[in-house]
Amino acid sequence: MTDLIETLVENREMVQPNHANMLDTAHGGTVMKWMDEVGAMSAMLFAGETCVTARVNQMNFERPIHVGDTAYITAYVYDAGTSSIKVRLVAEREDLRTREREMTTESYFVYVAIDNEKNPTAVPELTADSEQEVALRQAALEGDGDR
Repeated sequence: MTDLIETLVENREMVQPNHANMLDTAHGGTVMKWMDEVGAMSAMLFAGETCVTARVNQMNFERPIHVGDTAYITAYVYDAGTSSIKVRLVAEREDLRTREREMTTESYFVYVAIDNEKNPTAVPELTADSEQEVALRQAALEGDGDR
């Protein structure tokens, strides 16, 4: 069994001009790539196996992340099947000078754990016992449109 909090991954990426579109904001595909990488880290922490992306639900880019700002990405596992792992991902725009953050994108990714032969493999049971873990799991279940 793995506790939900053990799967929590937080990462920052400084938005540079090479990450930007013609409006000097982070390109959506770049933000999605960053989210996918952080989500895979969370899934692998949970499974103890290599994990590959199986599905991405809807992604709405609510606010831009400007060049010079930081993309602050949070991921955690909130549900698991036999070999599949559901991860909630939130990207926020962060100004490091003021520490101000605002959500820009939220999505739910599904990963599959694979063995050395690249076949799906079993994952452990997810536990959420603390108040913080229960709240995180509930927030993800409420936001996941597949439920």
